[in-house]
Amino acid sequence: MKVLLVHPSGLMYTEVYLRLEPLGLERVAASLRNAGHEVRLLDLQVFKHRHYQSALRTWRPDAVAFSLNYLANIPEVVDLARLTRRLLSDTLVFVGGHSASFTAREILAHADGAIDCVVKGEGEEIAADILAAWADKQELSALPGVVTTTGEGPPPRMIASLDDTLPARDLLKKRHKYFMGVLDPCASVEFSRGCPWNCTFCSAWTFYGRSYRKVSPGVVGEDLAGVREPGVFIVDDVAFIHAEHGHAIADEVEKRSIRKQYYLETRCDVLLKNKELFARWKKLGLSYMFLGVEAIDEEGLLRHRKRVSLGKSFEALEYARSLGITVAVNIIADPSWDEARFAVVREWMLSVPEIVHLTVNTPYPGTETWTTDARSLATRNYKLFDVQHAVLPTRLPLEKFYDELIKTQQILFKKHMGWRALRSCASIAAGHLMRGQTNFVKSLWKFGGQYDVQKLLRDHQEETRYPIALPARKAEKVDARSLYILKPELVGAAAATDRDRLGLANKG
Repeated sequence: MKVLLVHPSGLMYTEVYLRLEPLGLERVAASLRNAGHEVRLLDLQVFKHRHYQSALRTWRPDAVAFSLNYLANIPEVVDLARLTRRLLSDTLVFVGGHSASFTAREILAHADGAIDCVVKGEGEEIAADILAAWADKQELSALPGVVTTTGEGPPPRMIASLDDTLPARDLLKKRHKYFMGVLDPCASVEFSRGCPWNCTFCSAWTFYGRSYRKVSPGVVGEDLAGVREPGVFIVDDVAFIHAEHGHAIADEVEKRSIRKQYYLETRCDVLLKNKELFARWKKLGLSYMFLGVEAIDEEGLLRHRKRVSLGKSFEALEYARSLGITVAVNIIADPSWDEARFAVVREWMLSVPEIVHLTVNTPYPGTETWTTDARSLATRNYKLFDVQHAVLPTRLPLEKFYDELIKTQQILFKKHMGWRALRSCASIAAGHLMRGQTNFVKSLWKFGGQYDVQKLLRDHQEETRYPIALPARKAEKVDARSLYILKPELVGAAAATDRDRLGLANKG
């Protein structure tokens, strides 16, 4: 079968700071190719909707699959699915991804027949089974994790091994368009998957059932050796939880003489626990680290269930500085903040050398805060669920809240972007330009175009054509396991039983 895999457009945040390759779709693409299918990949972060329409009309795929990792992309994907159904009425259309897993039935309802099924959980193994079932006119809802308008299959299962499929990076056109900060261009690589912690605002742990799995060091080494880009973002939710795994990958990097510059995201307590490991990776090229501090007061940390004291957070920042690693810190701005609270945060931001960015506290489906706070939503427009807009009622008038938020965000711009940033890394910028890489340099002046009070307010005035569905009731006590998409006890190997039972074979 001819299969077109599609990643939706970028969001507000990605327009300024980064544009990442769609690694998940590349892994699904590799799995489908191994099953004998002809696969193309189109990333609408880089291409336009007209390119998608052209692919439908000229290539006429037998199946189209959309990646839906971000809630804010749901309206776009639903519209594209409807367009696909009008142009190619017999084409299989399905959707998967992180956010899709938590909103499967809602997406099907919005699509009104334009989407054949939504996949919960990981897509590498189930995608080929869906195509085989479709070709044999089997009921899709009999498959694990597959939801249709007529039913839902058994619970989704984890893939048998993270080692089985390397991403099909060759399918991604215009790879020079992907960047993260000064990593221009930048590839993405996965070392591990999942998170064993349970922060209230996060759905990574509920998606993976608080599990944590690792890619074998040799497979990571093979993947890294095939990456052409000089910069690599390690996409793990929490990098280097297990020091022995990080050291084993470092051994592979040294053995293969791989020279890259690395960015990663981790926790303050993990950094402090594995100091020797992070020092070693600094020598291997680790230059930038995202640390989710989230709050600068103990009350906020307790509310988010970070399980890291404020003192330990500051100790971690000091250690990262001692290594010479640039650190970006995230602070969650709560809609309940007033002018005084924003002022305190601004004062702290000016007192530290780290890059500090604010995201707005947002209850997402799959998080504990969704079950407790979602019925208080001030908007039901998916597009505003990007952690840059306030979707809960604000203590300040909304315009004043955004004014304070952007005033606070501008400290980041004044310290680390614009002409100041260009002067501080002039040689890096010049090198990028000499190689024709313009992503980083262009991003230095995009801040003002995105972070604008009136623009944010206009976004709230946009028509809500597909309203997000609210929980039936507010949960007083949260049953964490009821939020899980993947359950660790349901291993991927069991999926073979389902394939045999249904008599499915992979068919190109």
